[in-house]
Amino acid sequence: MKKFDIPNVYKSTFIARIKNARRDLDPRKKDYTPTLLDFGPVRFHLARHFGFCYGVENAIEIAYKTVEENPGKRIYLLSEMIHNPGVNSDLERLGVKFMMDTSGKQLIEWTELSKDDIVIIPAFGTTLEIEKILNEIGINPYRYNTTCPFVEKVWNRSEQLGNDNYTVIIHGKSYHEETRATFSHSRTNATSLIVRDIEETKLLIDFILDKRYVKEFYELFAGKYSDGFNVENDLRKVGVVNQTTMLATETQSIADLLKETMIKKYGVENLKDHFADTRDTLCYATNDNQEATYGLLKEKADFAIVVGGYNSSNTSHIVELCEEKLPTYFISSEEKILSEKTIKHFNIHHHKEIETETYLPKKEVVNILLTSGASCPDAVVEAVLRKIHSFFFNTKSIEEVIVNLSGTRI
Repeated sequence: MKKFDIPNVYKSTFIARIKNARRDLDPRKKDYTPTLLDFGPVRFHLARHFGFCYGVENAIEIAYKTVEENPGKRIYLLSEMIHNPGVNSDLERLGVKFMMDTSGKQLIEWTELSKDDIVIIPAFGTTLEIEKILNEIGINPYRYNTTCPFVEKVWNRSEQLGNDNYTVIIHGKSYHEETRATFSHSRTNATSLIVRDIEETKLLIDFILDKRYVKEFYELFAGKYSDGFNVENDLRKVGVVNQTTMLATETQSIADLLKETMIKKYGVENLKDHFADTRDTLCYATNDNQEATYGLLKEKADFAIVVGGYNSSNTSHIVELCEEKLPTYFISSEEKILSEKTIKHFNIHHHKEIETETYLPKKEVVNILLTSGASCPDAVVEAVLRKIHSFFFNTKSIEEVIVNLSGTRI
């Protein structure tokens, strides 16, 4: 896979050594067991896969090169480069300004731009409507485009489905930048509809099986269907694509449920005329990180720490998986670890930070699961590990543990 030139501030030498060793031992990525870092009184179980993915590193490399190669020019990002507060703050310090927030609210008006300005498209991609605006200003939207290739793969698959007269069902969050971009591209080639989760899919199935009145559809899915959507005609042939950061298992469950529905309504012999197999749109990094989380959760531990941006979709899903098994603390950086007694962490259900006391249990050996989202730098994960490590006495040094790692557990 391509190597990207990203700033050293985001890298961790010791985590890179662990990842490289695991990659050498398991090049086909069949082993999802975590790496055990045993410091004596505290043991970290580090997920097999975590941290920056291909699309994130690609976006960061392009953004930093753009700044470096265009001194004196005004440089804008359509929205956050990625969902990581540290990376976005770094770009702001370099003079990059954000055109809008993550929900699409305009922060800088289009009228303030000129054809000589630079606009960077974030990793999530953007809508065709925004591309049109930039072209009208005289700015080439493709010149500094960091759209993740796996997002573009979803767009291409949607186009193929549309060409074959399938309605595209998008599993995603309608307010998320990526889903807004995917919906914009999809609806130009195909009738399109966004479903948030399995529950909304079940509602949709009621309409496919004629169990609900048609007029209810337009109320329940307001703002989530393409213009001219016809419930009676446009739910006869469907294919599922996804926001690449959603739970892969949920996307598959949605597709399976719709497949079963089409078999129920039209018969298994006619399935190909009503349902398209689209498993090839699942992002490899999202899938790897989620599978690594399942592997991590097989370990016995006192709690889990998940590191990443609070508005990161893929990180939030990792938090959800961990919360099902054990106490989980979602933090954006080591700064949220206030002391050995107090940790400030994000509650994904109430969408706010809270503080928890005595998160470190008083016992002879404390076991911690540690992972991060796809937009979190390895350097931040290292900083989290080092800070917690510093709270314990008579521990082995990090260098000693890394040097002594061997066998399949590295």
